[in-house]
Amino acid sequence: MRAPATDRDTRPSGCGRRPSGAGSAEAKPGRPRPGVFVLAAAILAGQAASSSAQEWPQRPARIIVPFSAGGNTDSIARISADWLTTRLGQNVLVENRPGASGSIATELVARAPADGYTMLMGTPTQLAIYPAMAKVPYDPARDFAPMSIVGTNPYALAVHPSLPVKTLKDLVALGKARPGAMPYGSAGNGAGTHLTMAMFLSRAGIEMNHIPYKGGSVAIAELVGGQVVAYFGNVAEIVPQARAGRVRALAVSGLKRSPQLPEVPTVIEQGYPGFHAFTWNGILAPAKTPPAVVARVAKEIAAAVRDPSVVKRLDAIGVEPLGNTPAEFTKVLEESITIYADVVRISGAKAE
Repeated sequence: MRAPATDRDTRPSGCGRRPSGAGSAEAKPGRPRPGVFVLAAAILAGQAASSSAQEWPQRPARIIVPFSAGGNTDSIARISADWLTTRLGQNVLVENRPGASGSIATELVARAPADGYTMLMGTPTQLAIYPAMAKVPYDPARDFAPMSIVGTNPYALAVHPSLPVKTLKDLVALGKARPGAMPYGSAGNGAGTHLTMAMFLSRAGIEMNHIPYKGGSVAIAELVGGQVVAYFGNVAEIVPQARAGRVRALAVSGLKRSPQLPEVPTVIEQGYPGFHAFTWNGILAPAKTPPAVVARVAKEIAAAVRDPSVVKRLDAIGVEPLGNTPAEFTKVLEESITIYADVVRISGAKAE
């Protein structure tokens, strides 16, 4: 029997007849098109990301220190954390994760969520020097978002008072007269104190006998005791011993004289143009951390290093305040990676 006729077309859409309207089966008065939903979702997502960055931090954050408590890096991290806690309205904690020349802590931060709640107090040791000597489970140039360098610390070359030298020229002359005979100390094989001395010896064309120790405190004690005759240590290590007359400071490795040792000329001043070496301590976050969070931390560090109370605390440990931008920090990191790769090659330093 034949079905009764109706006014409705029961054929599937796309079979001959086009539905009326704006060319789509879904296009009906008062209903947005699919493209509108996509655009709206994109706008909302962008607003959410912006809002999240603006509201950061909503809970405590932490700064991971790759060395034990008590050293310069740890002190700088705590000074920074104190300032950020006050400025951000959330606790910023310091967590020490020493081991493997700082690579354990560095990998931890590289693998942490990129949300701004885990940061690294980085130094050239684990971001430039150690990666030049051994394979590490992170890429210093790609796995981090540099925020700001809090401060820098040049090295100072000191000798035992019994050594008959008062200038670099005297030391070089004595080194040429006694090739390989004079022992110098360092904070360890491949440490900044080792590589800075190796770089100078290469430029001066002399040889000395390297004695690596487990840390700068041991090296400076050995210098004071006369077991080694020279040590290119952190300014903060050298200053008290030089003031007491237990060592004689010959030069500093910065681009300018150190405020802690204003009477001591730079290596550059003493006939070695372009020679400079310094350690730095800067805050980094995992790569892909929201730019607004990176910028916020950089802004706060820049404010910190202009505050007299912070400057006083940094000065007490021989640190020269910096507080640069993320772009400037990135450039310093890139340059450090290149420079130390060359110095490690020259020195022959190997990971222990």
